[in-house]
Amino acid sequence: MQLTEKHREYWRRNLNLTLILTLIWFVVTFVMGYFARELATINFFGWPLSFYMGAQGSLIIYIVIIWVYAKKMRQLDEEYGVHEGED
Repeated sequence: MQLTEKHREYWRRNLNLTLILTLIWFVVTFVMGYFARELATINFFGWPLSFYMGAQGSLIIYIVIIWVYAKKMRQLDEEYGVHEGED
């Protein structure tokens, strides 16, 4: 099957969104963990930032990443006419 320019643009935008959200995930998961000692000097709601991010903050960010992906993909699917119909 030959991909049209519209298909290529859809997948390019899909991959760009996925790349951006994956980079955010990487920073929250690995970079914050790598700099945990330095971040412990910053207080966030009375707790060291590294402890807060490990215990709760990263989970909130993961949920936001999922929400943003679902919302943006729904918009992208509707824009390109590939969304699923409501049954």
